[in-house]
Amino acid sequence: MAEVLTEAEREIVKEFVAIVKELQLHKNGDKKSWNEFTAVKFMMARKFDICRAVALFEAHEVMRRREGLIRFDPTSDALRSELETGKFSILPVRDDSGAAIAIFTAHKHVPLETSHQITLQGVIYQLDVALESLETQRHGIVFIYNMTGSKYANFDYELSQKMLNLLKGGYPARLKKVLIVSAPLWFKASFKIFQLFLREKLRDRLFMVTIPQLCSHIPTSSLPEELGGSFQVDHKAWLQHCLKSTINRCMDEISDSPSVTPSDNGPYNGFHLHHYNDSDMEENSDHHSDSVHEKYNSEEREKEVEVLKEAMIFDPPKNSDEPCPLTPESAVTDFTEDEENEKPLSSSTVSLSIWEDSVHTENSGGMTLEKFIEYLRMKGRKGLYQEYAEIKNTPPEGTFETSKLKVNQCKNRYTDVLCYDHSRVKLPIIDGDPYSDYINANYVDGYKQKRAFISTQGPLPKTFADFWRMIWDQESHVIVMTTKTVERGRVKCGQYWPAEENTVQEYEDFDVYNSAVEYFADYIVSNLVLTNKKENTSQEVCHMQFTSWPDFGVPSSALAMLDFRDKVRRKQSDAVQMIGSHWQGHPMGPPIVVHCSAGIGRTGTFITLDICINKLEATGLIDIVKTVEKIRAQRAYSIQMPDQYVFCHLALLEYALSRGLLEDVDLSGFNDDDSESE
Repeated sequence: MAEVLTEAEREIVKEFVAIVKELQLHKNGDKKSWNEFTAVKFMMARKFDICRAVALFEAHEVMRRREGLIRFDPTSDALRSELETGKFSILPVRDDSGAAIAIFTAHKHVPLETSHQITLQGVIYQLDVALESLETQRHGIVFIYNMTGSKYANFDYELSQKMLNLLKGGYPARLKKVLIVSAPLWFKASFKIFQLFLREKLRDRLFMVTIPQLCSHIPTSSLPEELGGSFQVDHKAWLQHCLKSTINRCMDEISDSPSVTPSDNGPYNGFHLHHYNDSDMEENSDHHSDSVHEKYNSEEREKEVEVLKEAMIFDPPKNSDEPCPLTPESAVTDFTEDEENEKPLSSSTVSLSIWEDSVHTENSGGMTLEKFIEYLRMKGRKGLYQEYAEIKNTPPEGTFETSKLKVNQCKNRYTDVLCYDHSRVKLPIIDGDPYSDYINANYVDGYKQKRAFISTQGPLPKTFADFWRMIWDQESHVIVMTTKTVERGRVKCGQYWPAEENTVQEYEDFDVYNSAVEYFADYIVSNLVLTNKKENTSQEVCHMQFTSWPDFGVPSSALAMLDFRDKVRRKQSDAVQMIGSHWQGHPMGPPIVVHCSAGIGRTGTFITLDICINKLEATGLIDIVKTVEKIRAQRAYSIQMPDQYVFCHLALLEYALSRGLLEDVDLSGFNDDDSESE
């Protein structure tokens, strides 16, 4: 490695490694082993700009976790079958600039036969091997999306969007060009709209070409025969090389010292190719094909096909019986609230996958980042205050009869903060007492996930046991607390968990044991064990308390809250993996319980940010107004103060900047008044 880098580059790499290790220590409490070779991938991908490389590293970590790409076995049945289709491959040649050439053959992709996760695993698996080449790291990748002979049944818009987002900002490789070859007529129409949603830098690198036009981008000698070139792709040899390379890499990790130095000799780095046969692939198979996530993606794709058939927004091309795909600005965005409710988006009218029932979907419209910035400049802080006032003045649409019952009034922390009847969490009834099912808590949907959250008040001493009953009954493994127990001399929440390490507290039928406490700059993480004494069984619960929300206003820096939110998502993902096949619900797991004091202000702020970030990552769109309105329709009065509403906007902007989705933003005209918030 040393001989291919300049002295200045080596010093920058060392600095980058130090930053990443500290970042991991701050977020995870440990330092993972990071070698220079891994770091160089990120540095070369961002031309040795440390700030941009760190942003890429964080985006890459988020992408891997979100799409289930952290660990996977290329010998498992599902992934092996995916790899053998040959739909994605790295060619053993380069373009004139030295860039590697990756090709995705669309007609080999059958969406109903695989999931997004498995397809992306196949892509990442091969890209990881390709990036072992120093030449590929330095000169980047040309991506060919070959649509020759493809039909609409082969097209998967969401998968295509995920792959593009991955390559443009979530993977340590320089994307030099994207070449879409032989696009059908139905694709060309939607492509014109799709281009409007791309950043200018990416638009300049994306080309729609015919096969004869390819040679103006890539020399004929570097193109396969099916694209007018002069060589035949040996995908089997490439897979053999990938398998051998992966084995070598695993051995390196076990020994913690590189045993193989990547070489750029030969088409596949000069490795002796391992024979890729059935016995190789069957050994150590994980058999992931029956996982909940696989079922989810299959069901989602089936529903997507039905929706596309019913909601086309382009006229089919003449002389073609193929429908046109939905563009990013789905027709649903033009519906009024009532019209949206009449669309087939409810399990009561059609059979949907378990998360499509959520009120927060990819088809709910929004603004691009560029329009969002213009919107903030136009509105300013005062304009957002006025916008929030309009939302706040909208009366709640629902009843609070159960909360108002005299027997339940003592269970409410605040007399004016009640919970809707239609979305309230109901506890198991105890000893036939019909009123024992009440707790001041509501289900709130997340992005494409029904009942992703439970918004609740800070527990009172008399409701501690009810709170833990709810955690047990809902199988929740993550609790988010966004307040201190006492602020400004006022009790905001009871001490409902043992705060000290290696201590236990009893709450009627439950024991809660604190096995470990981790202290971070802005939050505290307690690892709890909840035991049901009647059933003599236990479950782990991660209690996460954000401590940097000031007594007045909102956090002075959004980065602390964004870091906390990332940690929450990692803990939830870890919990889902720990539960395994026992959990039969949504792939993102059981509800995350979120509370502050009243369960509406900071709680609503946290949930709003999570939903908007997930939607931004998935669609590139932002709509805070509708998000807040929909949350308030499930947990009344969520987002309690105007400063919290403004904070959501600025924090989302900060997120886009930290992930490299924006270069820079000038909001110098944004008025910065101070107001009190919960």
